[in-house]
Amino acid sequence: MASAMVMTIDEDKVDNAVLALLWLTLHDERRAWKGFDWDALDRLHHKGLILDPIGKAKSVVLTDEGLRRSEALFAELFARTPRQ
Repeated sequence: MASAMVMTIDEDKVDNAVLALLWLTLHDERRAWKGFDWDALDRLHHKGLILDPIGKAKSVVLTDEGLRRSEALFAELFARTPRQ
């Protein structure tokens, strides 16, 4: 029988992953599909990285800083490094 592990979630890491994945779904220069956890999107909004996610639109708008950080985090978390 496996024992249950208590896990504390690092919300900053979750926010970084969500922001990176927003870059993956980027369209129309700075819009990204908002099919992510609402709490994470709300935190990104409060951090000034996306505009208010509440509304009928199926996408969110990244701020200038959000766009820069989104691309950098995507490269950091998901890009392969060249073999040396």
